[in-house]
Amino acid sequence: MKKQLIILSVATIIALGGCGNNTSQQSTSQPIENINHSDMNHSILSEVPKGLKEAKNPTYPVGSQAIIQADHIPGMKGATATIVGAYDTTAYTVSYTPTTGGQPVKNHKWVVQEEIKNAGTETLKPGTEVTLEADHMPGMKGATAKIDSGEHTTVYMVDYTPTTGGEPVKNHKWVTESELSTK
Repeated sequence: MKKQLIILSVATIIALGGCGNNTSQQSTSQPIENINHSDMNHSILSEVPKGLKEAKNPTYPVGSQAIIQADHIPGMKGATATIVGAYDTTAYTVSYTPTTGGQPVKNHKWVVQEEIKNAGTETLKPGTEVTLEADHMPGMKGATAKIDSGEHTTVYMVDYTPTTGGEPVKNHKWVTESELSTK
């Protein structure tokens, strides 16, 4: 029980601290940038949003391996990923305030078109206000967000073991094609 409490406390500190390469201190009134995804809800991440279409000829086919170049989560960059899903869609960075309260989240990567309520099929423009249906992070589902940027790409669901050690991550959503490289 004590070990679980310590692990939970450390995870909470990490989640509240954010991640990224910015080593300067942030004021509590500033939005969190490059938020730590250690509290992502991986238990439901294998569910693919309704309407998301499998990529016909992805650069990294399901079952193949690639090196992750993204650093959304500590231990992600440089990890070997096994591709478990490849989908053609528009991926967005979004800024939102969690429905659970707390600091605003700025430039969260990634939410796909199919995880935005009533998004339609056209790429949404930066500044567009939307309602998130994604449930990657606590307080994300149902949050009002602004689109920061969007790009039509292939997104991948991946399994990987963090380079920092620890338990393997299963069904991580999302890594874009530009965030992977050949093994």
